[in-house]
Amino acid sequence: MLNQKDMLLLTNLRQNARETLTRLSKKTNIPISTIYEKLKLYDGDIIKKHTSIIDFAKLGYNARVNIMLKVDKEERDDIRTHLANRDCINSVFKINNGFDFLIEGVFKDIRDVEDFLERIEDKFKIKKKEIFYIVDEIKREGFMAQTFMV
Repeated sequence: MLNQKDMLLLTNLRQNARETLTRLSKKTNIPISTIYEKLKLYDGDIIKKHTSIIDFAKLGYNARVNIMLKVDKEERDDIRTHLANRDCINSVFKINNGFDFLIEGVFKDIRDVEDFLERIEDKFKIKKKEIFYIVDEIKREGFMAQTFMV
């Protein structure tokens, strides 16, 4: 279990992972050398990946969609691999309650979404699907990004 200082450091990293060690030290009252050692310790374990959150619409990707799929049991591994290797798929999750996968996709337009779904249905036995177009993003990656309170 992490202590309060660890949680404070992680919260500050969630707000801005590019913050300098000096600024992190000033904000958290943790020595720079300790922050450096903790970051080395966290990397690849607690911190899975350093990434940027991108406004896809500004790059011309105007259709974002969440898709829930239920597939034949025999095809689960194949479709999992297929989805994980598609550039248009941002995230894939194994879920429950009547579905096997939750997919977050990013596409140029709705026609691209429909083409993707047609190819999936041609290649795999889809038992059930639900499609949810993301109309507006209200909050994203907000967990532990606010000041941590114990």
